[in-house]
Amino acid sequence: MNEHEAPLNVIDALTAAAVPYMLVGSYSSNFYGIPRSTADADFVIALGEANISDVVQHLHPDLRLDPQTSFETVTGTIKNVLNLASAEFTIELFRLSEDAHDQERFTRRVVRHLFERDVYLPTAEDVIVTKLRWFRGKDRDDIASVLAVQGDGLDFDYIHRWCEEHGTRTLLDEIRHALPPLDGLD
Repeated sequence: MNEHEAPLNVIDALTAAAVPYMLVGSYSSNFYGIPRSTADADFVIALGEANISDVVQHLHPDLRLDPQTSFETVTGTIKNVLNLASAEFTIELFRLSEDAHDQERFTRRVVRHLFERDVYLPTAEDVIVTKLRWFRGKDRDDIASVLAVQGDGLDFDYIHRWCEEHGTRTLLDEIRHALPPLDGLD
């Protein structure tokens, strides 16, 4: 198994275990924006009555669950980490939190055709809102990429509402203002 097959295997395992999910992080910003390389895949999962072992039993043997459940300080959620034995690639499974935006973006998730299958992703708007809120690493570039590619197709009322709530509106406006005009239009 390689780093391209690993997220597919996790999607299949989550589906087989009947665990609702959405693929987030760089994979979702790559879908809506300009793709870039990544060394991990991030999922938000709603275990409900299921247990992480229900998912693990469906995984390829090259994907190994770190026995330690950890707390993600940036997002305030519990996560499990899967390591790919044959490559420097990790998969993080973030538990769906009680946070209002986390809950809303999960209910708004959409099915998109990716990797030759249907995959649950957050909306483009929720990718922007979440990356503004976490704002780590390559998030500025990812946000600019999604804004540039999606353009006027975005629901800015929705984005602005959450940016006001999270205190990230100034950052959003700064990133939008720094975007070059498309096709010579302002």
